[in-house]
Amino acid sequence: MRLSEFEGKRVAVWGYGREGRAALSVLTHKFPRERFTLFCSEREAAALVTDSSGLPAKDAGDGGTRVLVVTTPVDEAALAAFDIVIKSPGISPYREPHLSAEHAGVRFTSGAAIWFAEHADAKTICVTGTKGKSTVAALIAHLLRKGGKLTALAGNIGLPLLDLLEPAQEPDWWVIELSSFQARDFAGAPTVALINNLYEEHLDWHVTGENYAADKLRIANDAQRVVFNARQKRLAAVKDWDLRYAFNHFEGWHLRDCAVWRGNEQVLAREEIPLPGEHNALNVCAALAAIEAAGEDAGALARHVATFKPLPHRLQRLGVRDGIDYVNDSISTTPYAAIEALRSVGTQRATILVGGHDRGLDWTPFVDFVARHPPHAIVTMGANGDTIAAALVAVEGRGFELAATHTLAEALARARALTREHGAILLSPGAPSFDQFRDYAERGREFARLAGFDPAAIAQIEGMGVA
Repeated sequence: MRLSEFEGKRVAVWGYGREGRAALSVLTHKFPRERFTLFCSEREAAALVTDSSGLPAKDAGDGGTRVLVVTTPVDEAALAAFDIVIKSPGISPYREPHLSAEHAGVRFTSGAAIWFAEHADAKTICVTGTKGKSTVAALIAHLLRKGGKLTALAGNIGLPLLDLLEPAQEPDWWVIELSSFQARDFAGAPTVALINNLYEEHLDWHVTGENYAADKLRIANDAQRVVFNARQKRLAAVKDWDLRYAFNHFEGWHLRDCAVWRGNEQVLAREEIPLPGEHNALNVCAALAAIEAAGEDAGALARHVATFKPLPHRLQRLGVRDGIDYVNDSISTTPYAAIEALRSVGTQRATILVGGHDRGLDWTPFVDFVARHPPHAIVTMGANGDTIAAALVAVEGRGFELAATHTLAEALARARALTREHGAILLSPGAPSFDQFRDYAERGREFARLAGFDPAAIAQIEGMGVA
């Protein structure tokens, strides 16, 4: 949907997170004489900054613009008063009141959909996947910049696309991370679409695993080239995509003996990759495959992987306190991510903290893994902690200590009591943070603080924007 279609329409923004703020900013800038409505929570309304005219946040604007802020619960009738509603990604189209409002004729769109409509001819590399998408997107941008390309890095990684609606200079490449929420609505046609992997997640939003997979894969519908993990049967079986652009198979970018290869040529030794774990080495393969699919010289750029700075909250080693190594993997929101974290840290020395917001995911793969490869200890926490603990209790002859707690503070205190000197305490929850924290970054910072480290030292993601 082009912005020109908004003129003279009754328009509302639903949600005031990063995406909602970006959408409202664009609307008030582009249409200074129009009136808009913002549906948000009381907490979000408190964050609505007053403008230079000093008008209160409940009715903010200048030059004739007015933003009416509504904090009462949103229902079908409230939404039906508008021609167009720009919804935040966290609002599920599979649940009420979205379902009824859409049936009643309300037209919904998103920040990503608006950006793609306005940038139909942009050269884009769109990245999605259940895990690793931020690292892969940041790697691609890092390598392209090292090759002298003006590159934008934006999207789900932390910078809304609408914040870059009119860049001072058009980038050579746009590297865009898309969540499954954004992928469902974005309706773009990427130059390259990269699907890193596909596991079951976000069932509270997508309702079914089938919806989740279909929404995730929408980024490939109109893509010129699709890069995918060739050894993931769930991906390979979806469509007969061109294997020339795949990774994780012997003719393309793949791992062999812990090194990165392109066909029969070793390109990077394992020690040249500044990221822990085999899954991160595979992320490097994905990034290089996407660059190659974009027509750039991935082989020549591969050496710059060594200068990539790992992203925060992703197997981030905080340091040692009282002989214990602390590792922050707060980004971990699926049981599969927690498994990979244990593989990376080493099970024998690890006490892992798991649990958080309950999305109804199946923890059987995690239980099976720790039954075969027991860590030193497992401490459960959060809304689904008791459920995870109950599943772990049933492990026959379990070779790990097990403790059930509720809060992160309680979990860390218990972990300290259980962990031996020279061991590691690993925060890799395998679940979202919403039961106790605003997001995974806040959870990671609190883990650092409780462990005796400076939360401010956990850096923000570098390189977002155009550079």
